[in-house]
Amino acid sequence: MSTFHGGKTVYGATLGILMLETRFPRIPGDMGNALTWPFPVQYRVVRGASPEKVVLQDPTALLDVFVEAGRDLVQMGCDGITTNCGFLALLQDELTEALAVPVASSSLMQVPMVQASLPAGKRVGILTISADTLSAAHLKAANAPLDTPIMGTDPATEFASKILHDAPDIDFEQCRRDMCNAALNMVRTYPDLGAIVLECTNMVPYADDIRRLTGLPVYSIYSLVQWFQAGLLPRSFPLRLDDART
Repeated sequence: MSTFHGGKTVYGATLGILMLETRFPRIPGDMGNALTWPFPVQYRVVRGASPEKVVLQDPTALLDVFVEAGRDLVQMGCDGITTNCGFLALLQDELTEALAVPVASSSLMQVPMVQASLPAGKRVGILTISADTLSAAHLKAANAPLDTPIMGTDPATEFASKILHDAPDIDFEQCRRDMCNAALNMVRTYPDLGAIVLECTNMVPYADDIRRLTGLPVYSIYSLVQWFQAGLLPRSFPLRLDDART
């Protein structure tokens, strides 16, 4: 008879997601829609952390409430923590130290790895919801090159305005057009692009549209979290000797 040892409250959902406090709708593909994930996740809302405060202001002022919510997820049983805003790269080191589990705070963390995968003469670019506030400090926190090309969505578009101001309704087809226009503007501005990283977690539903339109690989919080989860809960491959003989 095998003996099992406890210590957690919830089992089988190893990934915890720290959510900004919002009311706007979230479709599948969005990080905040649980149907996006092919594995169970646990959510915690960080009270008072609005998109405006995190993206347009200084998210480090909210560190204590992020740590409190993260500790709650760890206590519930999460073995790794991520967040639903790329601008939270600024909290990466502090969250990792405070939570004592692996933390993947931002899709921007993929930039160095994607850059290393590209052929000579090609660069990875960042498509963000706010180019005006995505600073060198964010790039440094994500270990991304400081000369990484950055393109933002127009603040007046449906996508940027509705998310940053937490609107109760969104025209997602218009958001798709907004994202496609921003991606086209980016490849025209930076013809040496070899790949795109989407900073904003709300951009994931449009990643395939951007790839088809630009012909470039597109990475997002979805690709980062899939990689992150693969380490938190590796796939098991049972040993079957017959399979090795085929």
